[in-house]
Amino acid sequence: MRNVMTIFKRELMSYFSTPVAYVFIVIFLALMGALAFYVGGFFTSGQATLLTFFFYHPWLYLLLIPAISMRLWAEERKTGTIELLMTLPVSTTQAVLGKFLAAWAFSGIALALTFPMWISVNVLGDPDNGVIAASYIGSFVMAGAFLAIGSCISALTKNQVIAFIVAAAVCFLFTMSGLELVLNFFRLWAPDVLVDTIASMSFLSHFRAITQGVIDFRDVVYFASLITFFLFANVVAIDAKKGT
Repeated sequence: MRNVMTIFKRELMSYFSTPVAYVFIVIFLALMGALAFYVGGFFTSGQATLLTFFFYHPWLYLLLIPAISMRLWAEERKTGTIELLMTLPVSTTQAVLGKFLAAWAFSGIALALTFPMWISVNVLGDPDNGVIAASYIGSFVMAGAFLAIGSCISALTKNQVIAFIVAAAVCFLFTMSGLELVLNFFRLWAPDVLVDTIASMSFLSHFRAITQGVIDFRDVVYFASLITFFLFANVVAIDAKKGT
């Protein structure tokens, strides 16, 4: 555990050692505000709620989370520092966990900085703060799932641009699988079991269930399983790529 925390601190500090982290956070907050208050019609809805704010989280994460994850391992492999990292008295699993947790904490910091929106709706009205709290938790966990996928993809290539594009594409598939447009296409020829399976793999289905204020055990298991699977695949990919 000490090795994981050492890597975690090293990675988290590295985010804030360059202006990139601050630029990312500013862009994240600006886009979140614009989508919630203007595109989502917060001021014209006449309701003190953050439903429109959380509605856009999966779509914004499609672009921003792969931008975080693309450097996790691709940069290490490109610069050759992965060999140095692997010579340290840490296991591959510890290295993967430390880097993932640092990236997750960074995205959590960016998400936490949107708290003025929560304060705003409480000033303007009487929202259900339990629903908002559950939505924040769901958004944070969903960001972890995006990051786990992106980290795994990053371990497969030395090119950060390729890592970004592939990670965004995979996350897009996981997100789109819950849309009625996609499900209706499969309903034309696929059995109900397959359609239900595809729907159950969607980020949207599970995240929107949480934004209703109910943190269902099945949604927690879904995101936890997804994170665990892709982190395991991340470890396997790193071990397979050692020395290449």
